[in-house]
Amino acid sequence: MRIGLGYDIHRLVEGRKLFLGGVEIPYIKGLEGYSDADVLLHAICDAILGAMGKDDIGIHFPNDDPKFKGISSLELLHKVAVLAEASGFKIINVDSTLILEEPKILPFKARMKKTLASVLGIDEDRLNIKATTQEGVGAIGRGEAIAAYAVASVEEIK
Repeated sequence: MRIGLGYDIHRLVEGRKLFLGGVEIPYIKGLEGYSDADVLLHAICDAILGAMGKDDIGIHFPNDDPKFKGISSLELLHKVAVLAEASGFKIINVDSTLILEEPKILPFKARMKKTLASVLGIDEDRLNIKATTQEGVGAIGRGEAIAAYAVASVEEIK
């Protein structure tokens, strides 16, 4: 069994849609980025890539490649899941934490889990999404950004 850690952070800006966990969340701001900037999916991608020893999301999906401009992070996650299988790995478990002051994600968590488990080819009980605040501290606490951490375990398929 191998384990990887992922982290991502993006600024909140006006004029963008907010995507978290592959779900569009109604909110007054969205995350700034080259893709749809879904921090949760970026952290999960990095955790899986790290567990496989396959570099990071920036190596696989560079932000200067026009084919990734505005891409859905669900597509990126799917590509990582396909890479895992092609490389002889099975995704076993993903645990993640969103760090944000607003919006509340509880109403969207079930849909996030269903969507992500399907893309990753794992049971929903092997995917966990938590959320916490920054208690008003720093850029996240001021509502200027959203961050996410993820840990993934993979197993080599013989």
